[in-house]
Amino acid sequence: MKDDIVALLPDLRAFARFMCREREAADDLVQNTVLAALDKQQQFTPGTNLKSWLFTIMRNRFYSDLRTLRRRPQAISDENAEPLPAVDNPEATLALKELSSELWKLSPQAREALVLVGAGGFSYEEAARLCGCSVGTLKARVSRARKHLAEKLQ
Repeated sequence: MKDDIVALLPDLRAFARFMCREREAADDLVQNTVLAALDKQQQFTPGTNLKSWLFTIMRNRFYSDLRTLRRRPQAISDENAEPLPAVDNPEATLALKELSSELWKLSPQAREALVLVGAGGFSYEEAARLCGCSVGTLKARVSRARKHLAEKLQ
């Protein structure tokens, strides 16, 4: 199981990066997810989707941490967000910066749904199970997120 988890680390880190925004927080989330998974590995059913199981642990951990942070309000500035790296093309850099800015304007649920389906490679059904919502709700979140991005990035 440890080797399988190691193979999924890039996917876990990418998902954590979209959820957390900051590299350090994303790394902490991945580390805490892996520790929780190893601690609870007896709860994993062999033959099922390990990636989904790990993403569920990560998602639950992220929202739990988010609830904790809400009890201790902190000022967050979009100006401090690091732009995504781009090729040595100024237009591509600007486009990625705009995309990143608009992604962070989405609700956490919409951003999560879009990342799971669009970048994570999950089906709507798998993503809905991970998010704990119906397939219809997840499709609506993805649709609204895509519409928002399309309107803002024209």
